[in-house]
Amino acid sequence: MGLGTGARLIRARWLGRLAYEEAWDLQRAIWEGRVEGRADSDYLLLLEHPDTYTVGRNGDGSNVLDGTAIAESGAAVVHVDRGGDVTYHGPGQLVGYPIVEVPRLPNGFDMVGHVRRLEQGLIDALAPLGVEAWAEPGFTGVWTRLGKVAAIGVRVSRGVSMHGFALNVDPDMAMWDHINPCGIEDRPVTSLQQLLDRPVTLEEAVSAVIPAVTAALGATEVDTQLAAFARGAGDRFDIDQRVAAGVFSAEARDFTPILIDGRLPGEPSRPEWMKVTAHTDTSGYRELKELMRGLDLNTVCEEAKCPNIYECWTQGTATMMLLGEVCTRACGFCDVTTGRPGEVDVDEPARAAEAIEKLGLHHAVLTSVNRDDLADGGSLIFAETIRQIRDRVPGCEVEVLVPDFKGDRTALETVMEARPAVLNHNTETVLRLQRDVRTAANYGRSLALLARARWLDPTATVKSGLIVGMGETEDEVVGALADLCAVGVDIVTIGQYLRPTPRHRPIDRYVHPDEFDRYARAGESLGLAHVESGPLVRSSYHARDSLAAARV
Repeated sequence: MGLGTGARLIRARWLGRLAYEEAWDLQRAIWEGRVEGRADSDYLLLLEHPDTYTVGRNGDGSNVLDGTAIAESGAAVVHVDRGGDVTYHGPGQLVGYPIVEVPRLPNGFDMVGHVRRLEQGLIDALAPLGVEAWAEPGFTGVWTRLGKVAAIGVRVSRGVSMHGFALNVDPDMAMWDHINPCGIEDRPVTSLQQLLDRPVTLEEAVSAVIPAVTAALGATEVDTQLAAFARGAGDRFDIDQRVAAGVFSAEARDFTPILIDGRLPGEPSRPEWMKVTAHTDTSGYRELKELMRGLDLNTVCEEAKCPNIYECWTQGTATMMLLGEVCTRACGFCDVTTGRPGEVDVDEPARAAEAIEKLGLHHAVLTSVNRDDLADGGSLIFAETIRQIRDRVPGCEVEVLVPDFKGDRTALETVMEARPAVLNHNTETVLRLQRDVRTAANYGRSLALLARARWLDPTATVKSGLIVGMGETEDEVVGALADLCAVGVDIVTIGQYLRPTPRHRPIDRYVHPDEFDRYARAGESLGLAHVESGPLVRSSYHARDSLAAARV
């Protein structure tokens, strides 16, 4: 079943586990991008949620059987704008959000046809797994001999769909005991595990669903990118081994690989275009270093061993790192120490503003370590530093490079209420490598944060960054650029990964300058306002020039 003969690209993304409200904001951002022309294609977002009950427009509470049990379970209850009544989402359930253009009929958009296509796509996906399934007139969803295996609830607005389906792979079936699923009292709910009487993984389900559902939706081309799937304890990620070996701590240094000619086994030799000359005798460099030490301030330039430190510091620019120099996370590409941070220095914002004033900056960049130990993630310090800079240097534009605040919308609101000129949050790498590079971070969460920033202050510029040379493909990078553009990002920086120590993730390859040029052209052809792409580019490199280019 298709939608015609025209070319249709669908970008399929398996995002892993994502909180319902973050996923809702992400799909809403991509829906906006599709409606407004920011997104160049349709999307199929696939993920699983923590325990969540959602109530659609038809739900009046009568089909919630045991509200006390739901509250005691810790599950979230969310009212949504899709059709249908109450349903459950949770671990072991594959949730799909097709954000696609829906055909127009003489009396409106073909919502019923869209639902039928989703049903058929899921039926087609289950057949190779050995499950006979069907659609039943009058009962939306996908049915089997043991009951409903997939629920469907959609919304179509301005010709583009939202919400979608939930396929029960191997969830806790007891969670349905507290509701009448979809308001149907006499029809049981089942799962693939019950139907097949064997363990079924989300990875197996995703592999079946993507080709079948995208074909049913009329795709002529599918760009598939998959996050890591949850696996057993015996299947460790490279980053897990490094954390266990103490790579990122200040004290434990037992994991020390042997270098040959300065390279780890299998690493390429450094090409000419990656060689940087250090001019440490430059007066501007020495003066800025003395100023930072005199005010007891940290810079990410030093902590992350940035290759551009001499160029930038000679010109009197630096990226200040707030909230100490110890991070609560361990990332495979970063040399910032992991551990237990100290107390928050409430005087730091004033000292940072003083440094900005003494440097005479017109564009200041602030970042921080991750502070997952703080209830607000450090957002109050960001906001106060912005205000202090604005008071002392009214003409200075402030750019902030923030962590993900563990998806806390209130923390992001705190930062955005201080009105930074640029909100930067780095996606760092492509979807497939997120788990092995960023550990505690999440690609979907990062995209949702960037979208939320744009909504919170439409006058601000939204920015993100990618590192290449860690094992990604060129197609994956272009796909990530499309995702960033779809959610409303204005500026993207792309630079070469440089291993900070022998204990960090090996360099997979050195990306040629011609490839960086292709990324810049690809990003701008997708609709990004500016792409700063080159071997030595970092998040804050030429930050003021990038902002000016994006505003043209």
